[in-house]
Amino acid sequence: MDSTNILIQIQLSYNQYTKTEKKIADYIIKNSSSVLFMSITELADECGVAEASVHRFCRRNGAKGYQEFKMKLSLCSSGDETHPAESVGNSADNDDSKDLFAKILQNHLDAIRETNALLRPEMVEHTVNLMINARSIQFFGIGDSLLVAEDARNKFMRITPKVRTISDPHMQAMAASMSGPDDMLFFISYSGSTKDNVYVAKIARAAGAKIAVITRFLKSPLTEYADAVLICGSKEGPFEGGSIGAKMSQLHIIDILFQCYYAKTRKESAENIRKTSGAVADKLF
Repeated sequence: MDSTNILIQIQLSYNQYTKTEKKIADYIIKNSSSVLFMSITELADECGVAEASVHRFCRRNGAKGYQEFKMKLSLCSSGDETHPAESVGNSADNDDSKDLFAKILQNHLDAIRETNALLRPEMVEHTVNLMINARSIQFFGIGDSLLVAEDARNKFMRITPKVRTISDPHMQAMAASMSGPDDMLFFISYSGSTKDNVYVAKIARAAGAKIAVITRFLKSPLTEYADAVLICGSKEGPFEGGSIGAKMSQLHIIDILFQCYYAKTRKESAENIRKTSGAVADKLF
């Protein structure tokens, strides 16, 4: 990755930009710290331009895409290109273990509290109703988000047989193409901008399937296809992909969905828990 200070580069190239590019440049220069935690859709909306214009602006300034652009921006914002600042990494080198443990604990608690505050009861209920009415539920994720998707599958498998997870993006696309109005695809994606997720969601939407998303950003390329959007509360910088705080906030949402689903299908779910628990009872000493 080119180590040139991206803000200086933008300022030096400013007179060569188009009118649209100058809008983007002006916003980034004034709000560089905020941009680090924005989706490409949110930045485009703030600048009054199209997402494609933001992507072209990033490429014009030497980045392969928006995520790499934010990484470059984070490097120059932190003032340290070797050790980019992270949520806890800003602490002084002489912080003792007790202080570090306390900061990590506070970050995780803040992520869950913020997630809880952002959850809208009516959206949770809508999502649970979609799940109950669906013939099948497929949890999808890419990279670290796949781990959350698999955990969701494992949790819901205790109370319903209609859940599954597919790890390979090609197989996800094939499954999406075979889905229909009675099927539901559940995407876990912090950024909502992962190309594989968006591609699969587009196929699923064309097939008529219901789509739910757990993400950080209300507006993103992925949420454009969603019937239900649940917002997680952890702030994750460009160099913090797969942070524990983000996973905890997503798992908090999964657990709430599980409890609400169980409450609405208590008789069936209780019987299924009895069956699934009995099936693995002999696996324990």
